[in-house]
Amino acid sequence: MKRRLITVVLFAVLAALAVSTFVYRVIAARETTPSVHGPLAPVAARDLAVGALIQSGDWKWVEWTGPVDPQWVLRKEDITGRGVTASINRGEPIPENRLAPKGAGAGLASIIPAGLRAAAVRVDEVVGVSGYVLPGMHVDVLSSGTPPGVQGTITRTILQNIEVLSAGQNLERDAQGKPASVQVVNLLVTPEDAEKLSLASSQMKLQLVLRNPLDAARVKTAGDTTSGLLLDARPAVEHAPQADPKPAPKARPTPPRERKAEPAPPVMEIIHGSKKAAIVFGQ
Repeated sequence: MKRRLITVVLFAVLAALAVSTFVYRVIAARETTPSVHGPLAPVAARDLAVGALIQSGDWKWVEWTGPVDPQWVLRKEDITGRGVTASINRGEPIPENRLAPKGAGAGLASIIPAGLRAAAVRVDEVVGVSGYVLPGMHVDVLSSGTPPGVQGTITRTILQNIEVLSAGQNLERDAQGKPASVQVVNLLVTPEDAEKLSLASSQMKLQLVLRNPLDAARVKTAGDTTSGLLLDARPAVEHAPQADPKPAPKARPTPPRERKAEPAPPVMEIIHGSKKAAIVFGQ
């Protein structure tokens, strides 16, 4: 009797365990989210810096589950061999606007926009901002020299709001914005401005001044001279405004008065024989 009871209880436990396992698997299968398979998209296999030339090992195919941007490059022949004009992080899709045109190569030349030029300025000619000029900053270019026929030095702003293309061989700024010691700063200028910069660097002294990149206003200046600077540097003494004194009119010379001739006194002549005598009245 006891064996039969134990057998029934054991069978009930096993049956309950089997049923509970089956129910758990059914419920778990219903709650499992089906996997979503997306299209393949090329992404950067490592961090790609500005000026780098993309090789076959610099990117890879991954399954992209999100929306695909139409600006992304999706063909391998459109990626390999092109230069990077803006940094691309690891695992980031490769957009067309961060790559140089096909055949442009890599390095500094590949990041120069069409119609512009890269003009170099020596750092030892840059006063005050040496080491602090980083790619992407904007500067004004000042030139100082002595024009022919002019006494003293003249300083004028010849270029305004010029973008710094590179500082030395660095084509992108430091992540922490730290200054770096460089020897050449490349400026992004038009062909006309490149001529001005070349002439000024060979004949005069150049100086770069930093400006706020959000300040794009151009200020028209007349320049300054040594004499004008020294005159303006004298301490000014404020006076009450006065009218300019007018010179006193010159006195006209008085013409000499004409003296009227006095009438001759009456004269009476007396003849006495052979003698004559004159008597003047009024004397």
